[in-house]
Amino acid sequence: MISRPAESVTPAAPPVSANRSNLKLPAPGGAGEFVLSECPRVHEPPAAVFERLAWKLAAREAEVLGLMVYGRIAARAEIEDAMRAALGATQWPVTWVEGGSCVGAALAGVQAFAMSGRTVERVRLGSRIVGSVYEDGGARHCLLGGLGPTSLALGGPAQVQQMFGNLEWALDQAGFELADVIRTWFYNDDILAWYGDFNRVRSALYAGLKWRTGSLPASTGIGARNLDGAAVAVAAWAMRPLDGRARAREIGSPMQCPAPAYGSAFSRAMEIDSGGWRRLLVSGTASIYPGGKTAWVGDIKKQVDLTMEVVAAILQSRAMTWRDVTRATAYFRDPAFKSHFDAWCALRELRHLPVVPTHSVVCRDDLLFEIELDAAAASAWPAAVGNDHR
Repeated sequence: MISRPAESVTPAAPPVSANRSNLKLPAPGGAGEFVLSECPRVHEPPAAVFERLAWKLAAREAEVLGLMVYGRIAARAEIEDAMRAALGATQWPVTWVEGGSCVGAALAGVQAFAMSGRTVERVRLGSRIVGSVYEDGGARHCLLGGLGPTSLALGGPAQVQQMFGNLEWALDQAGFELADVIRTWFYNDDILAWYGDFNRVRSALYAGLKWRTGSLPASTGIGARNLDGAAVAVAAWAMRPLDGRARAREIGSPMQCPAPAYGSAFSRAMEIDSGGWRRLLVSGTASIYPGGKTAWVGDIKKQVDLTMEVVAAILQSRAMTWRDVTRATAYFRDPAFKSHFDAWCALRELRHLPVVPTHSVVCRDDLLFEIELDAAAASAWPAAVGNDHR
């Protein structure tokens, strides 16, 4: 069942200065989708982060499509209290990632997918809101988050199967199918102990699907606990074109082989061309040689350098640059490794890249850094409905 509950967004006092946020935002009163990324400043409590987010959402008269919360599960009560105080009752999907702050804070950051000027419908499984559905003039989209298995007594592989069953159930409630999915995020507890089993189950399930795009979804797979204590949690993005112009398609990596070549079932990137905009969704990317082996084992500086070169090449292949990035998440095996990423960004005058840095485990023991990101640029064809991302 799809419902449309009233939003509860409480405006807070404007911040002294804007925190990291995406580069393409709709003007107040304009229609369009966007992402806001907020990270705590020095010694700042979670409450201040969510107040700043609430103020920005209210200024754009926006509805939240979904939240990605990166923080310590031990600080769950403090973070959830801060979120409710600033945003009101949760009426959107929330994906919680145990991605600790690289500076010791309880909250590493939050990313809000949001929409101004259009109707947003909610997807429920039972009493819980797990998804948001909206249209952009060219396609119908569904953002789902915080989904996992029903039974925690099952082993990891069985929980993966059950998680996919719940994902399909939610998609069906929204009028979509698993074959419509173009982007996934998987967060696996103790990922290094069973990532091979996870890939085996995922690949077997995907093998029988005829994807609407003809390609596997873009994806991220990170080691992170979830609030339910499940072996795995998932967030996903599905899309169905409304006319012949809108489409989503696979984008390859000029510097890396396709992930299925070494047994991982995802595309390096997907591009959505709809509603007057091209949105590039780049999968979790790390320091991997063209043949699939880990590059620069033990050298974090060179792993960061190569990873960022690989992503830059994907952006360039779509006539985009780092200035077009709207959202990014960086995963560091050790919090101290963030200094190498900061130095890379500073050298290229990218200090304000909208990135949430987290202390997380990547899917290989010898990978020390991974980054995922989205970018956007104007489409070659105009939107059917005005879409202002200035």
